[in-house]
Order: sequence, then structure tokens, then C-alpha cells
Amino acid sequence: MVLRVPLLLSLGSILLYAGFAYDLVRTDFIKLISLYAALFFLSTKLIQTNQWNFKFLVVVGVLFRLVFLWATPNLSQDFYRFIWDGNLVISGINPYLYTPNEILNWKEIPIANHTLLFEGMGALSAKHFSNYPPFNQALFAIAALFGGKSILGSVIVLRLQIILADIGLLYFGRKLLDILGKPKQTIFWYFLNPLVIIELTGNLHFEGVMLFFMVWALYLIVKKKWSPAAPIYALSILTKLLPILFLPLFLRFLGIKKSIGFYILVIASCVLLFLPFYDPNFAGNYAETIGLWFSNFEFNAGVYNFIKAIGVHFFDAKPWLLVKSYGSTIALLVVLITVGMAFFRKNEQVNTLMTSILFVLTLYFLLSSTLHPWYLVTLLFLGLAGSYRFPLAWTAVVFLSYAAYANPEFQENLWLLGFEYILVFGVLFYEIIRNNSNFFKFFKKISH
Repeated sequence: MVLRVPLLLSLGSILLYAGFAYDLVRTDFIKLISLYAALFFLSTKLIQTNQWNFKFLVVVGVLFRLVFLWATPNLSQDFYRFIWDGNLVISGINPYLYTPNEILNWKEIPIANHTLLFEGMGALSAKHFSNYPPFNQALFAIAALFGGKSILGSVIVLRLQIILADIGLLYFGRKLLDILGKPKQTIFWYFLNPLVIIELTGNLHFEGVMLFFMVWALYLIVKKKWSPAAPIYALSILTKLLPILFLPLFLRFLGIKKSIGFYILVIASCVLLFLPFYDPNFAGNYAETIGLWFSNFEFNAGVYNFIKAIGVHFFDAKPWLLVKSYGSTIALLVVLITVGMAFFRKNEQVNTLMTSILFVLTLYFLLSSTLHPWYLVTLLFLGLAGSYRFPLAWTAVVFLSYAAYANPEFQENLWLLGFEYILVFGVLFYEIIRNNSNFFKFFKKISH
């Protein structure tokens, strides 16, 4: 009798996840947002009514993920490129040296289902070199190897990798939250979040793998084990490059001597894993592809859309030129602010350090011209670790951005994006005022 309500909530969620996985196309926005809203509501009730039942919530969290096991991702086509790159690696071909367009002109193409993969990844991906770091490439290679000549087989292997990373994050995340003085059950606001389950397990984005290594490394750093933490942090960087941004913030927490040792070990680990892919043309190709993300793409932007509207309507700015200059300027601004916080904020305390990481990433996301929904999983965990709930609120509304795919010309609905960002900014400023955040104090007084 006690478990009747939780079981009903879980069963309802499983049915909704099944609908999401096997009976949804991303152009059907009404169905998409309805399913997501229902799942968010059920997950909230499930956590609120069973937050102390650890084993039960772990089991249902894993079951929710396993619902997607045989599904083809329906909100993203990135997985086609993952499998393509993985096949190149196991064939001994460097994925950083040849674009899919170039490879398609070869007489012999060492990639099973290469036509389906090429068409699936889309023209934009096909004309660029791979931008996925070496450890991510290794995971793709494992999927291609064990998936054989089956696209679905490779998808299943990729999915199992992501599920294992989520379970690992659950383990180390609880430990880190405990050290930070947060209730251990707080981790379930991440583990059972529909955004995390749908975008990571469902659509095969590797932010969860990156976050697993990052949280593991943070746990070791907080435990004063910075030496073994360094190669683990490097694996996080070599899954997704984002954790590079946070490296300066460890300076005051570790101290000069230890931080230098930590940075040397991180850099050495990264270089070691990049070596198998080294080629004289590698650096230029990789830098060119990474640069595209700061200068060519727009999606679900907050501050950028506001600036673009002003620039276009009042200064006759050209959007395709604006995004190029804006992207590079914002990247530099975020780096400078991060370095400033590294030197002038009191990051010696672990809670302050975590809040610094949270606000650096928040600033970057709010200013970015491209913010895909799955980017928020990292911010979500950092918010839970720092007693901030605006990332959780953001995950509740970020799927509004998918309205763009319901439009034949992929035009974004600025009214929906406006609602999304008004809510996010509202909750953010409310929490900053409520918590008397040191984030504002940083700008008022230089810390000693």
C-alpha cells in the first residue's frame, strides 16, 4: 500500500518515456512539449514523495533510461557522426584529417552503412572536420567495434556508456554533495530529471560522461587528492572541452604550488591522449571546427537575441556578421571574468569554489549565441551543489526551444524564448538576493 503511489508514478513515467522514445518526431512540438511537461511533473512528485527511498529511486531511474535502449534518437542526429568517427578510428583513419564529404569520394570507404550515416548526419556536419575530443573518439570506436555493422547495435553501446556514466555520477555526486553539506537525496533532482534522461540516454549526448569525470575529479580535489584527480579531470576535458574553462578557479583552492602541479598533470594527460591523433594538419583543422561554434551558430540564445534585435533594428547590423564578432568577443569576456574570479574571489572554501564554477558557466550560457538543451545538465548539477535552483527551473522550460523544429524554415519562436529567459532571470535574481550571494560582493569589494 505504501508503494502504490510511487509505483503508479513510475509506471506512468515509463509509458510516457516509451512514447517519447518510439512514437515522437521532433517536428511535432505540441506532443513533444506535452510529454515533457508531464514527465517533469511526475518526476517532481516521485522525488518529493520518495526522496528517502534511495534504492527505489535508483532502480526507477535506471529503468527510465533502459526504456530508450532500442530507440533511435529522435531529437538529434549527432549520433550518426559519432558512429562515422568511431568506424574511422577502428579502421586506423584519423577523423580530424578528413571531412565526410572528402571520404565519400574515396573509391573504398571503410565504414559500414556509410551512405545512411552520411545522409543522417546532415550536410552541415558532413562538410566539417570532427570536433569531438580524443576520449570521446575512443568511446565512439568502442561503439563501432562492438556494434558491428549495425547502426542500432552501435547506438545501444553508446547508450550503455552514457547510462554507466550516469550511475557513476550518482555515486560520486552523492559523496560530493555530502561533503558540501547538502542532503544526499538532492542528487535525484539530477538523476531523475527528464532533460538528463531524454537528452543524454535518449539522444546520446556525452555531456553526462564529461560531467561524471568532472564530478569524480572535484570529489578527489575536495578530498585533497589533487594528483589522481588531474588525469580524471583531463578525461573530462577530452570528452567535452568545457571543463577547460574552470581550470583557473582551482588556483586559490589548491594554492600556488599544488595548482601548478595539478595543471601540469592535466596538460600532460591531455597531450598524451591527443598524441595518437597528431598530424601536422591536426591543429589547424581542429581549431577551425571549434571556432565555428563561437562564430557561426545560433540557437536558443538569451542575451544574444536581445542584442541582435537592437543591432538589426537600430543600427542596421547584419546578423551573419554580428554572430561572428559577438561569439569571439563573448568567449574572450568569459575567459577574462573567469581569470578575475580566480585571482580575486575567495575560492579557498569549497562551497565558494563550487559557486564560482556555477556562475562562470551561467554567465557563459546566458551570453552564448548557441545553447542546446543538453548543455544544461552540467549547470543543473552545479546548481544543486551550490543550493541554487534556477538551473532546475531552466531545465523545466528549455524544451520550448524545440519549437524551432516545428517550423519548416527552422525559425525560432521568440515569444517562447522570451518566456524561457524571463523565468530563468527571474529565479536567478531572486536566489541571488535571497542568498546574499558573494557573486555580487565580488564586484563590490576585492577579496583578500
